[in-house]
Amino acid sequence: MAVLTPPEIAVAAVDAGAAKAETSRGRLLVGGGLAGAFIAFGGLMAVAVTSGLDPKTWGTAPQFLTGAAFSVGLMLVVIAGAELVTGGIALVALAALKGRASWPSVGKYLLWTTLGALGGSLLVAYFFGVKSGVLTGPLQAERLDQIATLKAIKETDWQIFLRGVGCNWLVCLAVWMAMGAKDVGGKILAIFFPIAAFVAMGFDHVVANMFFLPAAHFAGSAVGWDDILRNLALAGLGNLVGALVFVTGAYWFLYARFQPSATPSVAVPEADGVPEANGVPTASPDPDLVPAGARS
Repeated sequence: MAVLTPPEIAVAAVDAGAAKAETSRGRLLVGGGLAGAFIAFGGLMAVAVTSGLDPKTWGTAPQFLTGAAFSVGLMLVVIAGAELVTGGIALVALAALKGRASWPSVGKYLLWTTLGALGGSLLVAYFFGVKSGVLTGPLQAERLDQIATLKAIKETDWQIFLRGVGCNWLVCLAVWMAMGAKDVGGKILAIFFPIAAFVAMGFDHVVANMFFLPAAHFAGSAVGWDDILRNLALAGLGNLVGALVFVTGAYWFLYARFQPSATPSVAVPEADGVPEANGVPTASPDPDLVPAGARS
């Protein structure tokens, strides 16, 4: 299985972040919408396969099964191509630290991919989760309410923030390691374990919660919009800290700061006519021609 070394991943990450920073608002919005929908599909699967598993019998196994099922969401994002704000922001900020992107472009990426993720998540939650009947069966509704009540009502503000930090540290590591794999199988393995871990530990991911909490509300849970907005704000802030401090900052200090900012990375052969650097599509002079994937 071919892999990049950690310093080579840092080179690829800067290239990917620079490409994302030049992507147009419309493409970020659509890419963010796909990411929100993909993560929501992972959440939908997680509820479907763990409904009815009594903790008295299964112990904490349902938590791991939830994480295992949920990991399909990030697999879709990375392999099919989408713009997941929580993973992509670490790369765009890294490119900004290297002078390959402007800080306003970091804000642009954060805004439009977040709005897109919210739209995609709500679409799946309302139509494919509730209106389809997938989440309205007695066992499914109970499981969904259990998840949403814990996150939106029982957790304190400080707990939500800290769980957000830990969550996105792991999510960004999953993205980072997936960039180091040069084949689909390697990317799947790199994604599976960190995502299963954060879900099993009960951490909070803002895009996942854009699905779980509104879906529970639509399905008749006591979770209200004030509870939902509180969780999303605190989880989002924690996710941002987790990405920028523990991934962007740490890997800039370890590897990226030693790279010449203006020197192109070592190129690898083109795939499907798209020039790549270390396996990641590079920035295009025309923002509308930048590949939407560039590996979130």
